[in-house]
Amino acid sequence: MATPLSADKLLKALRDEGLHVVEHRSWRTNNRNHKGPWGPTHGVMIHHTVTSGTASSVELCYNGHSALPGPLCHGVIAKDGTVHLVGNGRANHAGLGDDDVLRAVIAEKALPPDNEANTDGNRHFYGFECVNLGDGKDPWPAAQLLAIERAAAAVCRAHGWSQRSVIGHLEWQPGKVDPRGFTMNSMRTRIGKRLGGAPDGPPKPTYEPFPGAAFFKVGRNSAIVTAMGRRLVAEGCGRYTVGPGPAWSEADRRSYAAWQRKLGYTGGDADGIPGKTSWDRLKVPNV
Repeated sequence: MATPLSADKLLKALRDEGLHVVEHRSWRTNNRNHKGPWGPTHGVMIHHTVTSGTASSVELCYNGHSALPGPLCHGVIAKDGTVHLVGNGRANHAGLGDDDVLRAVIAEKALPPDNEANTDGNRHFYGFECVNLGDGKDPWPAAQLLAIERAAAAVCRAHGWSQRSVIGHLEWQPGKVDPRGFTMNSMRTRIGKRLGGAPDGPPKPTYEPFPGAAFFKVGRNSAIVTAMGRRLVAEGCGRYTVGPGPAWSEADRRSYAAWQRKLGYTGGDADGIPGKTSWDRLKVPNV
């Protein structure tokens, strides 16, 4: 039992767990609170969308449809592992479910069979819709399963819950089959292991590996050159009148020479042609 997370706290919890999160349109005020209470919250519910395609699935979950107004969840988890936030507050995702299941979730015990639909789940559960056709054939990429694990763990960690607070729609409402393609027991095992340790933290940046000194020559045209130039400017070493741009130029060489001198190189060691040591220290982002 807990007070629902604010939009800022939910966003921070997800990002702190290492997730790539996209804030979709006016998600912070997109809810069904006028139709009933939101909270106290007791758990996290996982679904599949029965759709394909990220953009269309996100829009559907944000807007809903004529028979079921949106939002249809709080976050949509794409196949690449990105979490698209579409709602904050009460959402039309859980529907009526079994009160015995809710009591088990609150007590963090093994779930009984769901054989009744007598309790408002939209009030008590965060919902994540995962992009999948739900036909038992559509694959669940490793990145998507990891994102489900992380998203559920993030909310549990924020509330001090265990993995027993995470359930599938099929464990809540009689007749439901989602999520189909993996078992909730296996996902809870993953979440439990994750909650046993500290959050991964935001994704660490990655950098362009050194392409070799021969890469930097007249006629070279590459986004790597542009990224390098921007880093040189950020380090106060830019010697550009225009740019930086993708074509290797004398301005790039002069700028890199300034970077080499900043690192303590002199003479021929500061000729403006990148070497591995100076390149690695520049930390040019991946392009």
